[in-house]
Amino acid sequence: MSSGSKADPELVTVFDTQDEPEAMVVHALLTSAGIESLIATLQAPQDVLPGVGGIVLRVNPNQADEARRVIAEYRNAPAPEEDGEQDDDVEN
Repeated sequence: MSSGSKADPELVTVFDTQDEPEAMVVHALLTSAGIESLIATLQAPQDVLPGVGGIVLRVNPNQADEARRVIAEYRNAPAPEEDGEQDDDVEN
């Protein structure tokens, strides 16, 4: 999707976070699933509402359910094993 200066009111928000790297990961996941998404930053004046804001990902309404499924799979995926752990089945 193009990231023009005017927000597209037809897009729906499927993800929000305060963490920019997480937003980029989810954006990449959606892209790899063939879902176009737009990243938007929500910011409030910090002197008025400190700590308010965040990042949202928006998609076309016809892809929203699939996007939410991809995001749910990402959130429910087991954490990867840390390096240094050995599998009990491996002989030394």
